[in-house]
Amino acid sequence: MKPALQLKLSQHLALTPQLQQSIKLLQLSTIEMQQEIERYLLENPMLERDDDGPGENFAGAQQFDSPDKPASEPAGDSEPREDVQGEPPMTPGEVDDDRWSSDAGTFTGAGRDEDDDNDPQDSHAANVSLREHLTWQLGMTQMSERDRSLVRFLIEALNDDGYLSAPLEELWETLPPEYEIEIEELEIALHHIQNFDPTGIGARDLRECLLLQLKVAEDCAERTLATIIVDKHLELLAARDFVRIRRLTGCDDEILKGAHELITSLDPRPAAGYAQIEARYITPDVIVKKLKGKWTAYINPDAYPRLRINRLYADILAKQRRGNGNLSGQLQEARWLIKNVQQRFETIHRVTQAIVDRQRQFFEHGEVAMRPLVLREIADLLGLHESTISRVTSQKYMATPRGIFELKYFFGSHVATDTGGACSATAIRALIKQLISAEDGKKPLSDSQLSEILGQQGIVVARRTVAKYRESLNIPPVNLRKTL
Repeated sequence: MKPALQLKLSQHLALTPQLQQSIKLLQLSTIEMQQEIERYLLENPMLERDDDGPGENFAGAQQFDSPDKPASEPAGDSEPREDVQGEPPMTPGEVDDDRWSSDAGTFTGAGRDEDDDNDPQDSHAANVSLREHLTWQLGMTQMSERDRSLVRFLIEALNDDGYLSAPLEELWETLPPEYEIEIEELEIALHHIQNFDPTGIGARDLRECLLLQLKVAEDCAERTLATIIVDKHLELLAARDFVRIRRLTGCDDEILKGAHELITSLDPRPAAGYAQIEARYITPDVIVKKLKGKWTAYINPDAYPRLRINRLYADILAKQRRGNGNLSGQLQEARWLIKNVQQRFETIHRVTQAIVDRQRQFFEHGEVAMRPLVLREIADLLGLHESTISRVTSQKYMATPRGIFELKYFFGSHVATDTGGACSATAIRALIKQLISAEDGKKPLSDSQLSEILGQQGIVVARRTVAKYRESLNIPPVNLRKTL
């Protein structure tokens, strides 16, 4: 067989660097995108922030106007200038800078209330750890240095909830034999910790934690009964078997009700207030408001980065006859980034507005009016690929008068109705939550009864499906919802 040359034609899809960057920016969250832009700003001298505000825009782009006076539609096919990027061209109007209130709370451009910074409980949790708080109390007590060392040893063994994380005997075996420490000394040290604040600290299980808190409660008949229940019948209380508790303790309903309220007021995690909680703040990408009877989506100005080409470096490059290869490449990269950021927010705005149009009943009436919606429906409407809709709706948030929601929240499965239509799973969960919140605590509704009630409203839901939706709402089963 002789070697020969052969000409063959084939087609394949090649992702250009610009397209790869566009896809990457689209799937990033707002915070991740800001971090990516900061990286480009540090590496590319041709790129800079437009700190002068929306003075100059792309050709064909529009300024933010008052939401009561929507601006004209942007020229979608206009070619942007390469020097300045101003306000997002896809927004039909500007959102007021004033804060607006809703049922979900007060919203600001940064996505949080300024008064949150002054929460003393948050400051306390952030500045003082559990071990620091217990060590400070240890310094205020009168005991020998040997006992102090044992107390410090046990403090280090406490978990984040304030419980002793290992059996006392196991901790005793880890101590060096040459110290000749008896296990009784460890028990005394643990007793010292259990007298510290917060009450219930240093307990070895839930029963001991609750008993420590009941010990310092006001002396009354309810406390006496609560102590008996926690000490001997905690499992029955967890199962809400009040009939057996009454029979075993010989109490009446009134005292049992008071004892139950006292027990439920106790803190099963006494050290939770000292846990180092990392706050997660969300800057919504889109703001939704009702203007002139229509729900309209606007890009949040605080989420949109203003970028432009550095004029100084661009002028230097333009004056060079032969040009600088490195600067030319960075100039092209800056152009790509500005255009891709613009395209990212255009796509987010288009998808969000389509979601708002489909779910307008949700904004009017809440979760019970949520309609079934899938990614393909929005993709077919906008002429985009389903994977693009998935990227847009992931980690992107919408601020509405009803709260802040991830865009994916508005998509969900559906359940058939008797009329041949469909009901959203989100709406069914909301109905189940309403039914349970209005039920009689002495005779709570079972999953089968909930299924029958929904069936009477024309929504065909099996008992297993009701149980699945109830569990997703973190609502306990019927036996654990029963009250006295």
